Amino acid sequence: MKKLLSMILVSMMVFGLTACGDTEDTGPQQTETVAISSLNGSGEEIFLEVPYDPQRIAVLDMAALDILDSLGLGDRVVGSAKTSLDYLQAYTPGDAIADLGTIKEADLEAVMACEPDVIFIGGRLSKSYDALSGIAPVVYLATDADLGLVESVRKNAGAIASLFGREAAVTEKMTGFETRIAALSELAKDKSAIVGMCTSGSFNMLGDDGRCSLIGREIGFENVGVDAGIDTSTHGNEASFEFIVEKDPEFIFVMDRDAAIRTEGAKLAREIMENELVMGTDAYKNGNIVYLENPAVWYTAEGGIRALDLMLGDLEEGLFL
Repeated sequence: MKKLLSMILVSMMVFGLTACGDTEDTGPQQTETVAISSLNGSGEEIFLEVPYDPQRIAVLDMAALDILDSLGLGDRVVGSAKTSLDYLQAYTPGDAIADLGTIKEADLEAVMACEPDVIFIGGRLSKSYDALSGIAPVVYLATDADLGLVESVRKNAGAIASLFGREAAVTEKMTGFETRIAALSELAKDKSAIVGMCTSGSFNMLGDDGRCSLIGREIGFENVGVDAGIDTSTHGNEASFEFIVEKDPEFIFVMDRDAAIRTEGAKLAREIMENELVMGTDAYKNGNIVYLENPAVWYTAEGGIRALDLMLGDLEEGLFL
């Protein structure tokens, strides 16, 4: 009921806004601003008024950049954070696109200098929300584990598309995801798994409350690695390999954080996981350790349309091939 009321309120706010142009014109009217559901610096949902059809966009969040690119709006990006994602290399800061810092630390002077109409950020920059809001409206979107990744992507992509009148494109781009998830869910039925992240030579357990929650919540593997009451939404909780042996899951899913952020000299996830203890598990013996082949996508762009496609591809390749 709360979500329904929120949607109704958004619609009322959008259609109640002032339109530009001659009121007697029988053609379509273009609104000067639109109100969308966003988050503030505290992570609370708010209604944010943003210029309609913004021409100059500053992006400090890879999921938002992914969505803008998928909607064909990349030519509006005047500044971006650095990224290691192959499919977003066209937005690498250079002559045409200003270097705005990183997804964790914005260069406020650079953001101001590129004179954006709107700024997109993710959770890593929530602490800079107020400072950035002094430059231009800040759209802060995030995935919601309770809502699910697919619906979070649909919701966030819809919010971004509404700034440009491209909502129909979201429907087209989201087609097929449910069918792919249904096929994966059939395989996952009644199967146990541990989901984790290799970082700094250790293996951290991930629950169903944040990063990689797609595997447990929507695909349907029973995540036996973490107590549901423990917060694992950021980097998970370090676990011993003896713990993995004790839980003896049928599948183990591994995301390599060091590879995602290109940590120099770091051990690869396969080197960390394929030790004497883990190699004694049924998951290893049955070939059911799945290394997520696009870790940078899972770690930095979860929430994007193309990212969702690549993430499902990692699972399909690891489970079906």
